Amino acid sequence: MSKKNTEEEAGAIDLTPMLDVVFIMLIFFIVTASFVKEPGVEINRPDATTAENVKTPILVAVNSENEIWVNKIEVDPRQVKTQIQLLLAESPKGKVVIQADKKSNIKTLTEVANAARDAGVSEVTISAEN
Repeated sequence: MSKKNTEEEAGAIDLTPMLDVVFIMLIFFIVTASFVKEPGVEINRPDATTAENVKTPILVAVNSENEIWVNKIEVDPRQVKTQIQLLLAESPKGKVVIQADKKSNIKTLTEVANAARDAGVSEVTISAEN
């Protein structure tokens, strides 16, 4: 009877090395994946003829009701400067990208841009569709 068990064990396939490879590949894809930052509210951006990509931006969204969202949190217009300063403390070379809805008010957009400049941001850009 012991001879029969050893023959079955010799014919069995060991899946441990395959599982090791699968886990290593999973870790590789998780580490190399790039994550997209979202402003926290759906925005219909205006069209533009020229556009360029900005890496690691601080996203500020202004929706069609002129509500301001910073880092997926709705913010009072008077608190935009302090929120941007908090985010600048985490990434000092951060650039502010304002994602304004087509139907948003230009006054709100200007207030956000001025608050970002007052917070010490050197580059403030407005997001648009190509």
